[in-house]
Amino acid sequence: MKKRFFAVVVTASLLLGGCGASNSESDASAAGLPTTAAATPEATQTSEAVELPDPHTMTGLTEAASLPDPQPLDDDYPQKLPAAVTDAEGRSVTVTDTSRVLALDLYGTLSRTVISLGYGENLVGRTVSSTEEQLADLPVVTENGHSLNAEAVLSLNPTLIIADRSIGPTEAIEQLRSAGIPVVIVDSERSIDTNTELIEQIANSLGVPEAGAALAERTEQETQAALDQIAQWTPEVPLAAAFLYVRGTASVFFILGAEEGADALITSLGATDVATANGITTTTPANAESLVALNPEVILTMTEGLASADGLDAFLARPGVSQTRAGQNSRVVAIPDGIALSFGPQTGDILLSIARAIYGVEDPR
Repeated sequence: MKKRFFAVVVTASLLLGGCGASNSESDASAAGLPTTAAATPEATQTSEAVELPDPHTMTGLTEAASLPDPQPLDDDYPQKLPAAVTDAEGRSVTVTDTSRVLALDLYGTLSRTVISLGYGENLVGRTVSSTEEQLADLPVVTENGHSLNAEAVLSLNPTLIIADRSIGPTEAIEQLRSAGIPVVIVDSERSIDTNTELIEQIANSLGVPEAGAALAERTEQETQAALDQIAQWTPEVPLAAAFLYVRGTASVFFILGAEEGADALITSLGATDVATANGITTTTPANAESLVALNPEVILTMTEGLASADGLDAFLARPGVSQTRAGQNSRVVAIPDGIALSFGPQTGDILLSIARAIYGVEDPR
């Protein structure tokens, strides 16, 4: 297999952003590079030769590593309640109590943001996409991935619900509002460009706008560091990629378009989203004709979805998959469900984890 070599410069202050200083050895490790002896204070950069395979000729299944729970902000920020907020749909909501919070969306972004802001202990329930270890024992209040069980929510006596329209139905949300629970609807779009706005919406709902500004800054710094690193791994000719959503062995098999965040993820990884290139913007059935037309070199999918489809061999046997370049090379990247399209405060780590799986970079953990 053809190898590529890069001389990568790793800067300590850039890689860790707002998380504090570290030596150049830990920075190289965080980037998935070989480590050297600890640098002196004067030596703030390391240059490492990274040997990578040609991603256009890689074969087989690779798995993106799961992530640890989000790291809360180091500093304490005063909470200001009551908090009067205008949500993403223009409703005025007054929040007086954040002792029992639900953060509900299809992607797992909202709970990760609440934890990053320092309010993880206030969460009392979760969706199936909130896979953080500290939330594992909390009751799940959604069914079939994104269908809200209003009775299960009410039984938890929440004092604040933060949600977006990736969960529903609308009637369930209205039922919770009618019960007198403050419900703040935030934007459903997930991408690097929407991270700051989403973090600030959630922070304002919790009455900690200063924490929101600090977390947004940390996220932006870590994301840019990740993008700079990934740029060192990407080939001159970008990979052609598609994100396929699969659940079970029947008809739940879709191509994810730009509106589901697939394009934002794929382009951030230095690849080309062939769905967007072919005019697909929404969720589209992944039938044989459409897959052959897209002909991706690599297929991204979710780990649990792949398992529910009876594994890689059964996935590749689906109509049309084996006729693509990815299918012919069994080239599939499985991404943990809780981080696959979440973006949010762990965007930098998410991108690095998936990029390592795509480009054959050893995970340092």
